[in-house]
Amino acid sequence: MTTGSTGSTGSTGSKIAVAGATGRVGRHVVDVLTAGGHEVVAIARSRGVDVVTGKGLAAALAGVRCIVDVSSGPSADETAARAFFTAAARNLHAAGERAGVSRMVVVSIIGCDRFAAGYTAAKAAHERAALAGPIPVRILRAAQFHEFVPQLVAWGRQGAVSYVTPMRTQLVAASTVAGELAALATATGPAGDASPAGAPIPEIAGPREESLVAMATLLVNRRGAALTVEGRHAPDDPDRDLYESGALLPGPHATLAGPTFAAWLDANP
Repeated sequence: MTTGSTGSTGSTGSKIAVAGATGRVGRHVVDVLTAGGHEVVAIARSRGVDVVTGKGLAAALAGVRCIVDVSSGPSADETAARAFFTAAARNLHAAGERAGVSRMVVVSIIGCDRFAAGYTAAKAAHERAALAGPIPVRILRAAQFHEFVPQLVAWGRQGAVSYVTPMRTQLVAASTVAGELAALATATGPAGDASPAGAPIPEIAGPREESLVAMATLLVNRRGAALTVEGRHAPDDPDRDLYESGALLPGPHATLAGPTFAAWLDANP
């Protein structure tokens, strides 16, 4: 595995669109690209551009060389997420091709192609839709974000207990993922082309394997919440065994980069 910092970029001065620019990862991508001297077009519903309906896309993509797609829909439901991602990919390709966009970079989830249901399976559908379009695509699969843990604790809360999925993961900071996405968006030469057929999809994860239940407990304890965390699978989840078998862990060629979840908590009390 490759370890170390990420976020270096190639040529400067490019016009790059970020779909989902105001979101958990997107805002960091915007910061990295802007700091690198690139002109960034922020695509978000709050900015009057909708990747699902296509509203405002043509104007937003005028003169854009690359699209970084880190957009996400309002629901974690598989059907809704799948519909969102496939519509977004279709519209970004159609508007991007007309605008002369030469590259698209898409964030995904490590191991998503192993899952049969849920949001993770919807991301696999997103990958397929993105790769089926006319614009060359680079996909980056990431581990679960540090920022996702508080959200999961909130979603799973029932009274004084929060139920979270028992999961082996290698949590990574959204800002770390953003740096790698920016590097793919601005790479020159072969590194900027679509992934060669049969080549492994690049992955990025945190520096070490962690238990989601343990990290959720650490979060609750650090923030002084009167809450107990318990691991529990949804009874009808066909993928329940995958979470604990390591299906979400990075492969041997992944980039591993800090901070750890504990260090991230220190910086985000």
